[in-house]
Amino acid sequence: MFLHLSAGLAICAVVFPWAGAARRDGAIRNWSRRLLGICGVSLEPQGVALAHALVVANHVSWLDIFVINSLHPCRFVAKSEIRAWPVLGWLVAQAGSVFIARGSRRDLRHAFKGLVAKLEAGERVAFFPEGTTAAQGALLPFHANLFEAAIDARAMVQPYAIEYLDAGGAHHPLVDFTGDMSFAASMMAILGGGAVRARLECLPPLEARGAHRRELAASAEQAVAAALAH
Repeated sequence: MFLHLSAGLAICAVVFPWAGAARRDGAIRNWSRRLLGICGVSLEPQGVALAHALVVANHVSWLDIFVINSLHPCRFVAKSEIRAWPVLGWLVAQAGSVFIARGSRRDLRHAFKGLVAKLEAGERVAFFPEGTTAAQGALLPFHANLFEAAIDARAMVQPYAIEYLDAGGAHHPLVDFTGDMSFAASMMAILGGGAVRARLECLPPLEARGAHRRELAASAEQAVAAALAH
């Protein structure tokens, strides 16, 4: 893990400053896949991902960002606490993420402008509309504010559903990253917790043009809830 994190720092310092978008995305994808491999996480992708969309997903663990990036690299909007993660927080920032402090309207406005600009530039942008992590088997209400970016940018909204399963097909008991658990404790639990199957389902996209942000949030939440319920 230490060597892999060091490699990530080197890539961000040496490759990212001059690499084009395609090469950056390739590096993010490959690095994320290797990180998941170190953590014993195998991928089970389903569905077809749009190349240009506002991606919204349920939020279970810090692994979510790397599961998505290992298949379909995105520019993330994430809570500010992620920026403080040792090494990984800096790497997530270098991958183009925008961080929001809870309750900060200024951060929200900044993130919103960034979302619209990236979507208009044809990029894939992602955020977790629950606003925090939830234990597997639970889905918190989707906040609607940032869905407005897809409407302004005339972009599609694509919901993703994420689950982490054990060898028997049940929710893996050590992946949830909730409550007062520290990032270090979560990482150690995953590293020592046996094989994890990460199931990422790309759901049918939603048309944002002419829609209201609350309608989009409700439709995305229903789609993800239905996928998680199988």
